[in-house]
Amino acid sequence: MSPAQWDLPPELCCRPMAFVALTGLDVVYNAVHRAIWDAFCANRRADRVPISFKVLPGDHEYPKCRTKRTSYEWYIPKGILKTGWMNKHLNLVPALVVLFYELDWDEPQWKEKQSECATKVEIVRTSLQGRNTKVAVVLIQKKTPLPPGEDVMASERAAALCNACDLSGKSLFVLPHTDHLVGYIIRLENAFYEHAQTYYYTEIRRVKSHKEFLNKTTHQLLFVRHQFKTAFFSELKQDTQNALKYYRAAYSLIHELRTHETNILEIKTMAGFINYKICRLCFQHNTPLDAIAQFRKHIDLCKKKIGSAELAFEHAAWMSKQFQYFGDLFDEAIKLGLTAIQTQNPGFYYQQAAHYAQERKRLAFQLCGGPEANLGYPAPDPLETPTGILDFYGQRAWRQGHQSIDPPDPEKEKGGILALQGREKEVPHSELIIALLSNAVAQFKKYKCPRMKSRLMVQMGEEYYHTKDYAKALKLLDYVMCDYRTERWWGLLTSILGTALRCSYLMAQVKDYVSYSMELVGRASMLREDQKSRIQKNVAKVLKNEPPEAEPDCDPSAVKAAQALWNERGSQASGEDLILEVQDSVPFVQCKARFLHPSFHLDVPVQLHVFLLTDSPHPVRFSKLCVSLSNQDYNQYCVVDSLGQAPAQEDMCLVPGRTHRYSFRFVARPEDVGKKIEITGVDLMLGSENGRCIFLNWRGGGGDAASSHEALQATRSFKRRGRLPENEVDWDTVSIQASTMIISRVPRISVQLHHEPPALNNEMYCMMVTIQSHEDIVARDLKLTAGLKPGQDANLSHTTHVTLDGSKMCDDSHRALLPDIPMGDLQPQEKMEKPLSIRCSTTGPRIFLVHVAYTVDTCIEGRDIVCKCHKDETVTIETVVPFEVAVKFVSTKFEHLEHVFVDVPFLLMTDILSMSPWPLHLVTSELQLAPTMAAVDQPASQVEEVVLQTGESASECFCLTCPPVHHGTTGVASGQYVMSWKRKSANATIPVVNTVITLPHVAVETIPLYVHADLPSFGRVRESLPVKYHIQNRTAIVQEVEMSVEPSDAFMFSGLKQVRLRILPGTEQDMLYNFYPLMAGYQMLPLLNINLLRLPAVSGQLLRRFLPSRIFIKVTFNGPANSGIETAAKLACWLHLHLFLEQMLFPM
Repeated sequence: MSPAQWDLPPELCCRPMAFVALTGLDVVYNAVHRAIWDAFCANRRADRVPISFKVLPGDHEYPKCRTKRTSYEWYIPKGILKTGWMNKHLNLVPALVVLFYELDWDEPQWKEKQSECATKVEIVRTSLQGRNTKVAVVLIQKKTPLPPGEDVMASERAAALCNACDLSGKSLFVLPHTDHLVGYIIRLENAFYEHAQTYYYTEIRRVKSHKEFLNKTTHQLLFVRHQFKTAFFSELKQDTQNALKYYRAAYSLIHELRTHETNILEIKTMAGFINYKICRLCFQHNTPLDAIAQFRKHIDLCKKKIGSAELAFEHAAWMSKQFQYFGDLFDEAIKLGLTAIQTQNPGFYYQQAAHYAQERKRLAFQLCGGPEANLGYPAPDPLETPTGILDFYGQRAWRQGHQSIDPPDPEKEKGGILALQGREKEVPHSELIIALLSNAVAQFKKYKCPRMKSRLMVQMGEEYYHTKDYAKALKLLDYVMCDYRTERWWGLLTSILGTALRCSYLMAQVKDYVSYSMELVGRASMLREDQKSRIQKNVAKVLKNEPPEAEPDCDPSAVKAAQALWNERGSQASGEDLILEVQDSVPFVQCKARFLHPSFHLDVPVQLHVFLLTDSPHPVRFSKLCVSLSNQDYNQYCVVDSLGQAPAQEDMCLVPGRTHRYSFRFVARPEDVGKKIEITGVDLMLGSENGRCIFLNWRGGGGDAASSHEALQATRSFKRRGRLPENEVDWDTVSIQASTMIISRVPRISVQLHHEPPALNNEMYCMMVTIQSHEDIVARDLKLTAGLKPGQDANLSHTTHVTLDGSKMCDDSHRALLPDIPMGDLQPQEKMEKPLSIRCSTTGPRIFLVHVAYTVDTCIEGRDIVCKCHKDETVTIETVVPFEVAVKFVSTKFEHLEHVFVDVPFLLMTDILSMSPWPLHLVTSELQLAPTMAAVDQPASQVEEVVLQTGESASECFCLTCPPVHHGTTGVASGQYVMSWKRKSANATIPVVNTVITLPHVAVETIPLYVHADLPSFGRVRESLPVKYHIQNRTAIVQEVEMSVEPSDAFMFSGLKQVRLRILPGTEQDMLYNFYPLMAGYQMLPLLNINLLRLPAVSGQLLRRFLPSRIFIKVTFNGPANSGIETAAKLACWLHLHLFLEQMLFPM
């Protein structure tokens, strides 16, 4: 059976669509007909009805219809499904034949045209004789027809034409050739589709009608055939639900057939066809689980139906195609919107298809022999048929239509099997396998299944190897080796390396051959010792420029070509250098390089060790070992080569299992201080200049693909290690240290900072820096860098200022860090001091740095170098607020004021609370009033030269007035309060800090009448107490004032008890009273009531707030005998006064 026969027929894979034949169209020479045809077939959108159109001539010969069978009593079917049946109903037998004819209703020669049209319809009917195909006529007209019922002549002539052509009214159509041609065409298509539906419905009923004539004994094949045809017609009818039902019934029936040697291939073929249809429709109905279940059921039922043992490869080929086509269906459904998952995707089906293709290849080799085997092809060819195709799907060419158990002719059977085996030998099995594996890899890559992808890529590489495409095989195998090394699949890696080694040998690729050989000899290889020994000897031959021995299991013919290539390579390889990057592999030589310390001081030589260990069966001799560093100037000190002395020659042979150590040292350069020196690579040269030189290159400090995991396992291992000889090193205890830092020489000076934290805000904070040398020689070019440490908040650098001159206050021009202050030379044991002054204008912590740098001359291993040394000291200083100032406005009676009145005296009180942990010296204070404020008297500092301890406070009081303000002004500025202070412990040279406190704004109001009183500070019992009230009119009108004095139990008084008077604008009226105290102590004065008759809104209570309400009355004593009583009375009076003042000044 030819390989193409395993492919599904295209008519099975396509979407079945109703076939409509169009006749009467000249699409070549008639432009109108061409436009009509283009409208039918060009740019068909998905929303148009599914119809397959074909233009046929009017006298086209359609397939002849066979005579209908009236009885199946003696009928024995020869097969299940004929090979041409699906194609016949898709492309040959139309459901509808449409005749296009140019005829207008007003045609002058109507009779002749009508007769001609009827003749053409009759010709079509004759060619379709025996078929149920519908016939329709489309009249191509130049004019747009009138609506139905309006054109009487059109109706009459249409009826006449239908009678002449023997057509129903529904089979006659009119197509006006106008600008709206596409719209008319779409309407025609819908009508054609309805006719086609009717045809396929009739065909389904016709096929079903045969069932009553069938029996289960001899017509089992017909049951399957009829169910398949019914399902196929349902698909053409676009009834996919019923089609699926009939296909399922056909699938069940086909597995009820009795299988034997002669029909098993036909049963499997038809089962595959029906299964394909079922799965396709399930995916189309968006039920993928049903499709997967059906396919699994199909495989379970068919996988054991192998058939002839001599043709077992056919079963493997059929199984491979089943998986391949289901994978194609699955992938197509995904492209149309189906969602797949990682564990259920088309890749698994392509993988199984490749598996059966590999099985097919194995069976073909086993049954048909290798390429060199000559089976002899029989003559004549038993696979040839007279028509070139089989009559029924799945049958043998030499016994078509045979359904009995035994073959009719054993000799023909034997010849047919021999012919099939001969053709199977010509099948490119590896190409088929590679294509399937490639599809599977693409799917697994899409769904992120890396291990499955790697496994299949290995199989692809092996197939390429079998096809002798060694370059592609190497490319694939090299790609997956990295994954297997990373995941430590050493057995799999060994197998892949073996295949890669054979490929590289057969291609004579020296570099790849040596690389794979070194890995196969190494510790990760699972080969036996004798195999490793053979490979190592081959590597030695390659290094000597000799061809290696052939690898086992290689094709003998390929080995001969490879030996010629190796000889050619050997003649061209004189002085050839090969560089192998072994960092990502597991070679037979391990390397670890490390600096002895993470950092080295400049005056200490840098020491570097390189450790080598070989896992090969035999010792390995190398010619050169060199270490590459980031600073190439040091590379000359890190080389071991064969030009050394005799002891070095002995050390250049690596003994298996023994750790070899090579030490290097060099002196770092002063310009590398602060820089990192890294090991960029280690190179080990094998071979000699006379042969080939191979450099094993490790990036960084060495290690390979397995070393990191081995180091981790060694750290976790509780295995007790035995004692090693003194000169040997345990490989597992060696770690890689690929970089080191060159740092400056250890400074031998001391730096001390003396200060008194915390710092106070805005003060000149003093810090004394003391530097003392402990060097044995002179410290030259001493430089001091001091100030705010870099790297902190950027705002701190703007609010911190450092200076060396502490006698002047810092401003914004001073920097936060003073760099490179020259200090001169410092003799051994000499000490020097440097004062720093720091001003911080904001609170919070700050880190200050004091950096002292100097140079000394020293000698290291015979080299004179200048060492730069430095000493850093950091200190964190907190800046705090020195004091807090509270400001309040009170009346002359010490009552809190929300607002003040124009030209009415009030008091400004300041309270200074010390927050400093150190004593504060208040040098002086100053009140700077705004133009909107005036002092009643000359303000002077009341806290001058006062010293406040922590938590203590000092207060000042100033009497002020507010001059008249502009109309509409509600609030005015008060001015500033300036405090001059410094730390008590500060030197006299330290400048005084001036802290400016902005006084709050105060609300200002005007008052129409101002009343104040003149009275003594105290009175005596039964002694006259004169009181004068001043009443001032501050308005521009005459004010009528009504005054009255209310009596009091503590006083008698003389004067006007009630009076009404007028006060001119801007004038003042005085009222005089004599009060006569009756009781001692702090007494309420008689209450003065004032009413403004013209301003009733101004209350008397507002005016009374400017008057004193109480006065202290002393007791009058006569004679010395009562001095004790007088003293007691005075003490009581003073106690009353003290309590009153305390309540007024410090209200609750």
